[in-house]
Amino acid sequence: MYGSREEPERNQLPTTLAGYLALVAVAAVFGCLKAHRPGSTVADVLSISLPGAPANGVAMDYLAYDGSHRRVWVPAGNMGSVDVVDTIDGHVTRIGGFATSEVEHDGKIRIVGPSSATLGDGYVYVGNRGDSSVCAIDAESLQKGSCVTLDSTPDALAYVRTTKEIWATTPRTDSIAILDAPKGGPLRRKTELRLDGAPEGVAVDDWRAVFYTNLEDKDRTLTLDVWSKKVTGNWPAGCGKDGPKGLAVDRSLNFVFLACSDHVKLLDARHDGKERSAIDTGAGVDDIAYLEARRELYVGAAKAAKLTIASLDARGRLAVEATIATAPGARNAVVTDEGVAYLTDSAEGKLLVVSPHRGNP
Repeated sequence: MYGSREEPERNQLPTTLAGYLALVAVAAVFGCLKAHRPGSTVADVLSISLPGAPANGVAMDYLAYDGSHRRVWVPAGNMGSVDVVDTIDGHVTRIGGFATSEVEHDGKIRIVGPSSATLGDGYVYVGNRGDSSVCAIDAESLQKGSCVTLDSTPDALAYVRTTKEIWATTPRTDSIAILDAPKGGPLRRKTELRLDGAPEGVAVDDWRAVFYTNLEDKDRTLTLDVWSKKVTGNWPAGCGKDGPKGLAVDRSLNFVFLACSDHVKLLDARHDGKERSAIDTGAGVDDIAYLEARRELYVGAAKAAKLTIASLDARGRLAVEATIATAPGARNAVVTDEGVAYLTDSAEGKLLVVSPHRGNP
């Protein structure tokens, strides 16, 4: 049930001259661009290969970053595992034993499995499309704990610290499944919220007890009260036929970042989601990451093969600070406290690591 912790190949971030030269070679392949604002940012781009990646790559979707243990959590769907990457030295630890299943998509058979992760109180929670489960994993020991099976396939997960719950979007049934997630206790099914469309993207403002999600098929953004479990706001997203994607929040300013397929908007939660500013990012945007301590937004555009880093000021103006070449398909960044971004590169079975150099180069 728990699976073994395999000792995979070791991926070392550059600490020697040879390592540095390897980093330069990788950066040369992917390219490094200066920021739109002169003298602001350049970046190094390197990759970390996931162990045992097959020729057709590794299915990756939602990542999670655990700042306390300096780890990036990578659900690896078709591998039936979760890979945990140490951001200090790049070492990868594999947690195996997760269910997978075959599904047909666009006339092709593909294998699905673990696909999303969210950080809780001492645990990381993993959603699995292979068996519609959510499982708790100890964030320190990496031991797999209790699991709960949902009535529908989970997509995005969010830990709601205010109520100690996991909220899992289940778009196939236009719903959100809510689980009790007490510290040290087993996961338990609690309730299910029915929505008027398919939820896509999640963000939580624990300060105000507000949960955010989108209705992708209705081009709307919702706010829900985490105590009453009621919809309290229903805003037009204005993303068009592709619908809204990822979400993030700035709690101190009470702003919401809303990702469309090729741009990101900043919405004012104090004024019913009024748009304050927007930036173009290139096509292929899904999930987004925000580092509130730096007021920096990170947006991976899979089709445009670039990462956009934008800054936010107190008046609600977004400004592009850097556009950095990545790889086709690279998306769904998470970011460390130091502002290093990790993006999925599913086709190559790798993570891309983007390390900006801030200040004058």
